[in-house]
Amino acid sequence: MQRIPTGVPGLDHILNGGLFAGAVYIVRGSPGAGKTILANQVCFGHVAQGGRALFVTLLAESHARMLQHMAEMDFYDAAVIPGSLYYVSAFRTLEEEGLKGLMDLLRREIRSHRASLLVLDGLLAVEETSTSDREFRKFIHELQAHAALADCTVLLLTNGSRAEYHPEHTMVDGLITLDDVPYGKRRQRELEIKKFRGSASLRGRHPFRITNAGIVLFPRLEAFLPAGTNDGPGRRMSTGIPDLDGMMAGGPLRGTSTLLLGASGAGKTTLGTSFLGRSSADEPGLHFGFYETPYRLIANAAAIGLHLQPLVDAGHLRIVWRPPTEQVLDDLGNTLLDAVRRYSVKRLFIDSLGGFISAADAPERLSAFFAALTDELRAMDVTALIAVETPNLVGPDIRVPIDGVSALAENMVLLRYAEYRARLYRLISVLKVRGGGFDPRVREFEISDAGVHLRDSFRGAEGLLSGYGHPGPGEPPGIQPRPAGHDASPPKRG
Repeated sequence: MQRIPTGVPGLDHILNGGLFAGAVYIVRGSPGAGKTILANQVCFGHVAQGGRALFVTLLAESHARMLQHMAEMDFYDAAVIPGSLYYVSAFRTLEEEGLKGLMDLLRREIRSHRASLLVLDGLLAVEETSTSDREFRKFIHELQAHAALADCTVLLLTNGSRAEYHPEHTMVDGLITLDDVPYGKRRQRELEIKKFRGSASLRGRHPFRITNAGIVLFPRLEAFLPAGTNDGPGRRMSTGIPDLDGMMAGGPLRGTSTLLLGASGAGKTTLGTSFLGRSSADEPGLHFGFYETPYRLIANAAAIGLHLQPLVDAGHLRIVWRPPTEQVLDDLGNTLLDAVRRYSVKRLFIDSLGGFISAADAPERLSAFFAALTDELRAMDVTALIAVETPNLVGPDIRVPIDGVSALAENMVLLRYAEYRARLYRLISVLKVRGGGFDPRVREFEISDAGVHLRDSFRGAEGLLSGYGHPGPGEPPGIQPRPAGHDASPPKRG
């Protein structure tokens, strides 16, 4: 069966290739959901691919007014009207001649314009004009038969008046619904393929936006991403901090994900940018972040001896920044994966998981979302460091914001604060390294203008991970010796 691509970003992916030629589909949604924009976008896309489209409206709104609105969209092309794309108002025909007159008009216009795509905007008016469900079903059946003979794909746009009983849904080849769904104080537009004969399609709701380019759909990652297939042994990749590499038996294995757990200011961003500081032509890097603009990220890294600007200038490092405002979770996921593919990224730092969490429409999705994301990164042989902020600055508990996320990563590094002898210190420890042994010691994580250093400052100390350390039996007074002139207070920036 021949496919008819819609040309709507993301929709053909959801439909597994597009609509079928000669099939009839209902597009249903409340006023303002985006039905008319979607249908016009499909028409202009179809014409751009060499097809011919007919847009018939049963609404009182004039074509001139509708086209004024469409003219603001990037897909609009006035040059194809009325040649390849023809608009017809059938409002008066339906009122004066009923369903028979409307059907005659549709047959005549499809034949006269050799249309391979028909949009009928206002199926609700046909339903209201019908004297019975039987007459309404007969109209749908006749339209289906004529569309099949003419090899013309049909989109029927409707609000729908009945709450549950829709006999026409059993007759058509597909049902596409558009909704504007509330999530707390914000709303998100979503599309769902409830019925699609002849092919598989991605199940469930998929978010979309209406932009100047028209409708842009973001298929849910967990609905289509395959399980990772890159399970072969990989070499170790340096974190950019030699002491940490030593604790991790040489660094994380290539193609694995590492969670950097820690409170605000504990050093997660510093550790992640140190990792990206080793980016090269053979190992291109990507910083995908929410909380620091590219300018601030580069400036703050330079303050501790990490010079990222030359890597950016050489094309070895890319920085993608998305502000932590109202975002769409699947838009973020698809943007990240598109950047990884486009730049052949091998080193990735996500700063941080909180940006994805705040964009989630449903918290229960997050575990499956990140499973799909990390599987895809593993399949692309990407080594990822992911910052995860823990809510407690000091204390014995380690609270991770997503249930099960720790099981999705091969490695875990914990960054914490601890009070020891009336001073506050940063601590680092390795909790998990898959594929090898690791050094379980708790060490001081020191950040200065000379870079990052790990120190064995607390030999013999006890209770450090509780947040309140104390000397162990036989420990000499004071902590281990430091270089002359060293300030034991931790730097303010993390």
